[in-house]
This record gives sequence, C-alpha cells and structure tokens, in this order.
Amino acid sequence: MPFFLDYLQHRRDCRFKQQERADRIRSLTAYQGPFTPSDRATLAKPIEALVSEVHNGTTSPQSILHTYGKVALKAHALTNCVTEVLLPSAKAWLDDKAQPINLQGPLAGIPVSLKDTVVVGGYDTTVGYSSFVGNKATVGRADGPMVRLLKDAGAVPYVKTNLPISLLSFESTNDVWGRCTNPHNAAYSPGGSTGGEAALLALGGRIGVGSDVAGSVRAPAHFSGCYSLRCSTGRWPKLGICTSMPGQEGVASVYSPMARTLGDLTYFTRAVVGMRPWTYDYTVHPMPWKGEVESEFAEAGKVLRVGVMRTDGVVDPSPACKRALEMVETAMKKDGHEIVELGSPPDMLEALRIASALLNADGCQMFESFRRTGEWLDPGAAQMRWLAKLPGPIRYVYYLWVKYVRRDAVWAGLVRNWRAQTAFENWMLVKEREAYRLQWAQWWDALALDVLVTPPNATPAVPHDGMRDAVSSCGYTFLFNLLDYTAGVLPVTHVDKALDQLPAGFSLKKLNGVARGAYMHYDADRMHGLPVGVQVVGRRLEEEKVLAVMKRVEEALGEQKYKLLDITELD
Repeated sequence: MPFFLDYLQHRRDCRFKQQERADRIRSLTAYQGPFTPSDRATLAKPIEALVSEVHNGTTSPQSILHTYGKVALKAHALTNCVTEVLLPSAKAWLDDKAQPINLQGPLAGIPVSLKDTVVVGGYDTTVGYSSFVGNKATVGRADGPMVRLLKDAGAVPYVKTNLPISLLSFESTNDVWGRCTNPHNAAYSPGGSTGGEAALLALGGRIGVGSDVAGSVRAPAHFSGCYSLRCSTGRWPKLGICTSMPGQEGVASVYSPMARTLGDLTYFTRAVVGMRPWTYDYTVHPMPWKGEVESEFAEAGKVLRVGVMRTDGVVDPSPACKRALEMVETAMKKDGHEIVELGSPPDMLEALRIASALLNADGCQMFESFRRTGEWLDPGAAQMRWLAKLPGPIRYVYYLWVKYVRRDAVWAGLVRNWRAQTAFENWMLVKEREAYRLQWAQWWDALALDVLVTPPNATPAVPHDGMRDAVSSCGYTFLFNLLDYTAGVLPVTHVDKALDQLPAGFSLKKLNGVARGAYMHYDADRMHGLPVGVQVVGRRLEEEKVLAVMKRVEEALGEQKYKLLDITELD
C-alpha cells in the first residue's frame, strides 16, 4: 500500500477503535453510578471469600461483576487504562445456562482483567498496533487456551488493558488506545508494558494477567503500587496471545499474575497452577503447586537468609528506592532474619549487555514490521531502532566517541554491537547466557541464600516520554529474565520530598550514560506521593517460596505496610 494511503488507514483504524470503546462505555449506564454500600463491602473482601460466597450461593457472580465493572470504568476515566470493554459479553457468559464459566471453580465469579495481548474470542487483540485492528476475524475467532483455563476456573474476563506499542517500554502509550497515566500522578507513567493492568489494580481492580520480558509486570507494580509475580518459564500458561516479537526466544517472555493485594496474588497463582495448566498449554511444566514449600517459608519461626542487592553496579538506586530497600532490610533484621551481604556477585553489566543483544538480535526488525506509516513509536524503542539501523562504520565511530571522548565505558559497551546479529553471533550470545547462568547458580549456592531483595528499578515512575532517556535502565528486573528466576514486587512506601532528595553535590555529568538517562528524570518534589516497591527474588520455579517470603516481608513491615489507593474515596 502506498505510504500516504497506509497512513490514512492507520488513522481510520485508530479512530474506529477509540469510537467503538467510547460507544461501549456510553452504553453501560448500569455500571456508571456511585458506589453503594454493597459495592464497598464487595471491594473489601479478598477473592477467596468472594469465591466461597459464590459457591454457597450467598453472593451472585453478576453482582460482583457489576461492582468491578464500576471500578474499571472509573479507573479508565482517570487513567485511560482499558482497551477492550468485555462487560456485555461477561454478563452474557454468566447468564448463559450452558455456563461457559465454571461457577464451581477456584476462581468462581471473580472478574479478571487481561493485558491487551491476550486473545478473547470476539474481540481484537491489537497489541497497540493499528495493523492488528480487525484481527478478531482471525486470531480472535475463539478464546485462546489461557482464557479457556481462566473461564474453566470460574474467572470472568471483563476488560483488556493498555500497553505500549512494541511492548518494549516502561510506559504504556500507543496510537490505537492513547496514553495510560499513573493513578497517583497523571504526569507519570503507570509502568509498562503491562501498565494498564497496574493502573486498574492500583485503583481497585482485583486480579489480572500480564507478560514480562524485561520487567513488564514488575516495573508497573513498582510504578503504580500493586503486586506482581514474574513466574519462571513453564509455570504459567502463555498460549493464546499476540505479540510484537514472535520468534524471540533469547530472553523468553512469560505471562504472569498481578493483583491488588498479596493475598489475592497468592490465591490467584495457586488456583491457576491447581487447574493443571499443562493440560491447556504444552509449554507449561506438569508441576503441581508445592504447598509444603509455601508452608515452610511462610512459617513464622523460620529464619531466612536474605541477600540484599544494594546496587546492580550500573545505576545505583535513587534515594526513594534505596529508602524502601532499607525499610525492608531493617524490618527483616528486626524480625530475626539473617541479612547477607553479597560480596562480589557476577558482573550485572555483563547481564545487561547479553540480555539486550539477545532481545533485539533481529535489529528491532520484528516489532517495526507491524508498524504503519506515521504510526507513533515509543521514544525508547525508537532510540533502539535508530541505533540498530546505523551503518556499521558510523556506529563504530559513535562507540569510539562515547568510550574515549565521553569516557563512558558502560554505554559504549552496550551500543558497540547494537545491530542485527548473524545466526552464528546469536548462538554465541546464547552460549554466553548459559555460562552467565552457571556463574549465578554457583554464586547463589556459595552464599546459601533463600532469597534476594532488590530495588525493582533505580527510580520510581518515569514521566511520560521519559523512556527516551531511561530506555536501558532496566537492569534490576531484566537480570532475572535472563536468569529465568522467579521474582515478585510488592509496594512498600511512597516518594517523600522531605526524605528522598538527591544529596548535595550530586552531578549528572559524573554518571555513565545508562545512569544519566535514569536520573535525568528523578525529582523528589515532582514525584512526591508516587509508589516505591521492593523486589523479592528466588531461583527458577520457586513461585511458592517467593510468594511466601513476600508475605513475611509484609508481616515484618507491620504498621509500615503500604496503604493502597481507594477508588471509592475518589467517587
């Protein structure tokens, strides 16, 4: 199609989807009133209690859907977090006598939100690309396996949520659906790429599903103030999705749970694993829930060996993130746990180099192939694409300038080979990845750690378009994607302008290029009130242990435990 006509079609498709969403919302008058006392009572209950009430018939799943439908529409009005509105279909599924939703399942009647990438029958799965508009006629003809599992468990998909075009950003903006904003401060990102989920959950949604290839369920939980778990590959189903990077396996993307509370996150994860997801998705390991491991690490008397990662050696945590980590360290130490200094862990800059090269081994061609003429691209992804397209001699001159004129060995090392890799070079990167994983396994064994606690990111939420500068500041999460370790994020505190100022004499000029891009947007005055989280990390396939230790962390924090946003107070 000629460029001009391609652009016109892009604009038509974006207008169509936004109008379709607006019309659906406008028609849902029953979901747009104020919250009633009954709504407030429903929102106060954990999902386990709601499931029990649905099972015994004291609460109807339709009434639960009605309450959470109100939450979703109000949250969307505040943050633009919703893409596809499934509420009319959700009600029909519940009313259908054939019961496509199993109301005897472990998630009976619980509304679940889904990242826009998840395939729901009868709806588009745009991934933020206008070229995907209308694909309900092909990929969306029926529910994907993940949605079938959720319905068989009794969950009710009710909305899909916003994300960034390319999926390679800690922001969530695209031309099809617009910009999603942080529920605490509209000038900031809710995170990405599962940012719409995080915004909805922070404001009152209950459980959701996102994906994570470099931190995409963990950064949003940290930025917006909710809970998430990055499962290891093969623990959570991932069939029945669309993506911007099909075929990318150097750093595997995983689908994983998110929730408003830690109790709901644990119950949700346990319920899905209990559904034998390997019978729905051949990529899932036939590994039942390890209840004995969860019980062992949740037991109050068990003393944990907790390693504290104070820096990744590339970007030191900002004052707010350092304070949150210290709050957890102090609480765990007071609770009797053993705090372990890490000594000399494997070089984490090397991890960032390997992971970045593997993730973009195609030279950014795949995510770009779906983008139409004139379609907006996230500024971080645009920078990666620009570097990948530089002619080799010019890239080498740029590398020399960065390394020897700017004297920035960190950024120089990342950009030197930022281009499409040959098959041989890709194999060599996988070889390096496996050698690096071995280093970490041996180092962890030597320290005999139970878990690590780390910042989830060097800074709290970035302002809109901040990924232009902070695109490579993702090491605290990306590391554990490369290692395929289980990692969860829980909110701990908020930025405090009185406590979290940069030290006197701080200078951006003294930082490497990655750190400079991150700190360029750190401003404790403007960020005041934004959430700040902590990451709890286990080894591969240790979801039960990580969730149990997250509970121990919250128990240790006691009265300092994070206070969630309450959308009913904004009504």
